[in-house]
Amino acid sequence: MLDHDHPQVRALRADLALALRAAAHHGLAEGVCNHFSAELPDGSGRFLLNPRGLLWAEVQADDIVLVDGSGKHLAGRHEVEPTAMFIHAAIHRIGRHAVVLHTHMPYATALTLTTDRALDVNLSQNAMRFAGRVAVDAHYNGLALDAGEGERIAHAMAGADVALLGNHGVVVCGERIAWAYDDLYYLERACLVQVLAQSTGRPLAPVDAALAHRVGEQARGERLQSDLFFEALRRSL
Repeated sequence: MLDHDHPQVRALRADLALALRAAAHHGLAEGVCNHFSAELPDGSGRFLLNPRGLLWAEVQADDIVLVDGSGKHLAGRHEVEPTAMFIHAAIHRIGRHAVVLHTHMPYATALTLTTDRALDVNLSQNAMRFAGRVAVDAHYNGLALDAGEGERIAHAMAGADVALLGNHGVVVCGERIAWAYDDLYYLERACLVQVLAQSTGRPLAPVDAALAHRVGEQARGERLQSDLFFEALRRSL
């Protein structure tokens, strides 16, 4: 098994810390809450997680902690926050996602407060990249302070890699940190313009669902832009 200081793990820790700082830079963070995690590529079920009590803007690679599949702290100089262990451990294990990003970012969370809870994937071009990828969990049950609630959220995702959690926030998953962060960023942008459009009170003009799905397939088929965005963030942050 890979240890906490293995070169592959150090690279993952650096990328996870960069994603957290980028999220702070883009206004997606909330206090010292919410978490990003990345599973180790050795099949052990262990994953990296941001620590308890640090602002995302200050997180560096050495701050990232390692936990096992149940969320038990294994390595790192900081402690971890309980809800992170329950939510992320379950989504990694049940959903088989390598990267799990959970935020309460404002515009996406605003849509989870509406009766339909959802992003309209037929509206903006940014929204269309999520066609066929979004699950809605409308059943808010309070803080995720036990394994059962984390597992309920994971099962509610039903294989989707994006989830809008009613009255709560969002989860974005992916196979690479750069790709998941790119999706998180553009999900918030899509939600932002939907909220702005709805605030005008004018009728909305969605495109045909088949076109939206085709645009989504185009976006998923070309991930170079996601990698370039992440490297640009690495240079600037």
